[in-house]
Amino acid sequence: MADSAQDKNLPASQRKIQKSRRDGQVARSRDLAHFAALGAGIGALAVFAPALTGWLSERMAAGLRFDATLVGEPERMLERLLALVLPVAVVILPLLAGVVLLAAASGILAGGWNFSLKAMEPKLEKFEPIAGFKRMFSGQQLVQTLKACLLALLIGGLGAFWLARQWPRHAELLAMPLPAALAAGGQLMLGGLLLIVGLLAAFALVDVPLQKHMLLRRLRMSVKEVKEEMKEVEGNSEVKAKQKLRMREMANRRMLAAVPRADLVVMNPTHYAVALKYDEATMAAPRVVAKGADLLALRIRDLAQEAKVPVLQAPPLARALYAHCEVDQEIPARLFAAVAQVLAWVYGLRDAMAAGRPVADAPVPEVPEDLDPHQARKPAGAGGEA
Repeated sequence: MADSAQDKNLPASQRKIQKSRRDGQVARSRDLAHFAALGAGIGALAVFAPALTGWLSERMAAGLRFDATLVGEPERMLERLLALVLPVAVVILPLLAGVVLLAAASGILAGGWNFSLKAMEPKLEKFEPIAGFKRMFSGQQLVQTLKACLLALLIGGLGAFWLARQWPRHAELLAMPLPAALAAGGQLMLGGLLLIVGLLAAFALVDVPLQKHMLLRRLRMSVKEVKEEMKEVEGNSEVKAKQKLRMREMANRRMLAAVPRADLVVMNPTHYAVALKYDEATMAAPRVVAKGADLLALRIRDLAQEAKVPVLQAPPLARALYAHCEVDQEIPARLFAAVAQVLAWVYGLRDAMAAGRPVADAPVPEVPEDLDPHQARKPAGAGGEA
């Protein structure tokens, strides 16, 4: 079941905002576009009005001039029409293009540059009547409708106020010569349009942050959506845990396979077990081939006993090796002396067993106290052995 709007009370993540931009959902302000288009048009008229007024007067006079030759040659009417229209188009079209570009630039200013064809893709859910009614009567659509009605009322009221204030001046235009009436009428119209542009500017200042807020409100997420997104980004935690467990099991199997080939297993006596291997021809120092704690330590001990690998009970050395050595790495230099003692005992053990001589007692290797985790944690003056 889809999450209801009431459940979506968490802010949109950056990933969802980026996905919405790819889908064509960005904050766009129509009021800002209207302000840019109308403001650009009025600005162009204000700048070029003096020159355009005289030029348009000449075009109008040329269009109204009667040419008797055209009566006898009707085919020349098209030439005359093109001669009148083309100059006007050459002047008007660049102005219109500039207005369109400014309107497009205002959209980029509000929501940034975003090109996406997904917004044009047909979506069947848009034709669903119930969903359509919900969109029509949603809170955001209500805000847009009220804002549009308020803007229309204010523009109408401002226009009526301006006409009422300037009505005597409009009446005076009837008594003026045509060129003067056109100039004065243009000034009156420019003043009214500037008031409307100011009103649109005020609405645009409010509408731009309002559209961004409404977009973020539409993109709000539920707790379920946040969890699903985290799973997509970071991966399913259960799957990752299983993968780690599988990798750990594979590593343990490889490690346990090396125990029968070890020279010695050092234990403490059941908490830790470390298997050591030393080959003078290929190794610069003894190397840890396996290590484990608790149940894994017992498993290493059992494999060593099955393979007749000597097992030495040396708790301080076992703890130090377990804490400071990794599998397939050489032992630290500070443990060379202790490991050399136990390896010498192993070699002597082998020779004694082969010759049938008595076996020497197991050594008690000396380990630096700072390398033994048990000694490092022990309070000053405390004794005992773990």
